[in-house]
Amino acid sequence: MTTARPDARHARTGLLLGIGAYVSWGILPLYLKLLTGVPALQVLAHRILWSLLLLAVVVLVLRRGKAIAAAARGRTLLLLCASAALIAVNWLIYIWSVQNNHVLEASLGYFINPLVNVILGVTLLGERIRRGQAIAVGIAGVGVAVLAISGGGAIGISLALALSFGFYGFVRKIAAIDALGGLTVETLLLAGPALFVLFQASGNGTAAFGVDRHLDMLLILAGAVTAAPLLMFAAAARRMRYATLGLLQYIAPTLQFAQAVLLFGEPLKPVHIVTFALIWAGCALYAIDSIRGSRAQVATD
Repeated sequence: MTTARPDARHARTGLLLGIGAYVSWGILPLYLKLLTGVPALQVLAHRILWSLLLLAVVVLVLRRGKAIAAAARGRTLLLLCASAALIAVNWLIYIWSVQNNHVLEASLGYFINPLVNVILGVTLLGERIRRGQAIAVGIAGVGVAVLAISGGGAIGISLALALSFGFYGFVRKIAAIDALGGLTVETLLLAGPALFVLFQASGNGTAAFGVDRHLDMLLILAGAVTAAPLLMFAAAARRMRYATLGLLQYIAPTLQFAQAVLLFGEPLKPVHIVTFALIWAGCALYAIDSIRGSRAQVATD
């Protein structure tokens, strides 16, 4: 009987964690649909506060509190303030989109996001782009333009999600703090506004929490639903090749797209088909070029 080498087991664990993270994000609309009667801002507030509780437990168990406090200072803290605002905007738009039957446009936003990351890397980080990647971005750009010109969908939702998450990733990339520390500090920074939202809702009689036990449990579950995929993603990123992780990111919007059409009955218009075909072609070309580039790099090392 043979046993897998430590490196192979490490990579396999990373692959499973990565798939788990993206599948969790992909089926998130199913959870959010259960909260359709709760205002999006309250859902966001509960996601923040229950996530903070879960993250606090993780930080205490791992004894990371002092290290995180030491890292979250000066420029890093300012960057985390910006990233916290960006992820809050991204979450709020996404929650509203699901509750208002715009899952199709939301999935398009997350298909566009990897290509936005390429553009940000080139323009803001001075990264070089290969010809295949440039063509991929151009094809996806045509798809976005087709939808925008036709008026065939809420393209603003797609662009807002892609840009907010793209800039969030950029800010986190240049912030000198690890995934757990950054997420913990971001959540802590958002806790004050989240509490304000819930106290205000309680004061004017519109609070969703405390009315129905089943709904309360769903809102409490928001902590695990929010934090668990992010922690799995962070663990996966440390265990597997970045090119492979990049391919997995298409799992989530693909699942969202399928739910929008097959479960939620959102209309799939001809312009959507053209747009998604161009976006998928761009993503596929980008993925293929990334794999080739990664293999070429390995061969030269």
